[in-house]
Amino acid sequence: MADDLVRDAWNRIDTWLREHAPRTFATLRPPAGPEEVASAQEALGVVFPTDLVASLLRHNGAVDGAEAFRFDTDDRLLGVAGILRNTEFMRHSAEDLDEEQAASYWHHGYVKFGSYGATSDGLLIDCRPGRNSFGAVGRFFDETGTGFGRADSLGGYLAELADRLERGRDGGAVTFNGRLFWEWACPALPEWGSADEPLPAPDEWLPELDLSCSPEDLLHASHLDDLEELGALLAVLPRERVAEAARRQLRRLAAETGLERYPEIGSALEAVERGAAPPRPEQTTPLVLRLRAVLKQAHSRRDHHRRWAAERMVEGIWGSPYRSVYETAGIRSRLTADWRAELHADLGSPPLPPIPDDRFWGALRNSAIDSGWHAAEYGQDQD
Repeated sequence: MADDLVRDAWNRIDTWLREHAPRTFATLRPPAGPEEVASAQEALGVVFPTDLVASLLRHNGAVDGAEAFRFDTDDRLLGVAGILRNTEFMRHSAEDLDEEQAASYWHHGYVKFGSYGATSDGLLIDCRPGRNSFGAVGRFFDETGTGFGRADSLGGYLAELADRLERGRDGGAVTFNGRLFWEWACPALPEWGSADEPLPAPDEWLPELDLSCSPEDLLHASHLDDLEELGALLAVLPRERVAEAARRQLRRLAAETGLERYPEIGSALEAVERGAAPPRPEQTTPLVLRLRAVLKQAHSRRDHHRRWAAERMVEGIWGSPYRSVYETAGIRSRLTADWRAELHADLGSPPLPPIPDDRFWGALRNSAIDSGWHAAEYGQDQD
């Protein structure tokens, strides 16, 4: 029965990935061999629940990398070798704990089957014999230890994952460029502020805006690397194409956060879109006063998105288009699951390059992007 549940769940997951995220599907490895699974159990001194065995006999983990299949916890599916390596590491980390401490941190009977990668965080299954919790799925966090309650079995966990995929965006499953991403847009806070709200007096106390940005400011390559293939595209497109995308992204952000309804902000955006940015501002010019008033109100209402948007308006109007696109994308990724597709569209929807690596950044020659470290480390490496 457990085998049937796992088999049905993987059938649904594979079918969905083939259709909607083929690049992610391609990272799932072929089945492990029964002898390999048996050997792993012997090496760890535990008996795997039958649904973990059934899952390994379907997919022996996922190939590591940016495109890898990951659970909605952002943990990559581990194969037999990864299970052994990660579980043995966790055992070593917890070897001095007593039984009670180990149960809440890492017990010898826990087996890790999903890895976050950057930290020791990951999904685990309880392989302690003779317990009602045998086969239960939990997650380990570096800072807090192990917690259960995610599912009573791996089969149930995979079935729930299949449900989320089939619900698409409502389940957090977003696709872009053939890849699966788990993302949830934050619900918008109730709107506040009025278009006809008078400007504050110049001498009223308001938080100051950082107005030091310049169109010539450099953006570090590591920031664009965070945007993966979109970052690589930004790095090679002509500056004017990036500037046009920056203007469109800024307009989207102003609409999503309600900032465009203020006449001072709306007029500034219209001027930028005409290619006539407003004069260099002072803290007491009407546009900056409006943005500073938004900062004050957003702070009192704990509206972080609107506060960040007000700060980014300065960069978008008077700063570097590369930095503006990067900063705006960071905020919009919290507001809409469509931010990648919309950024790609605003860039003109050209073919996307591969996900960049250090050699890409080492070979990059773009005066707006600081790739000096990568050039020094990888610029001469052409092998």
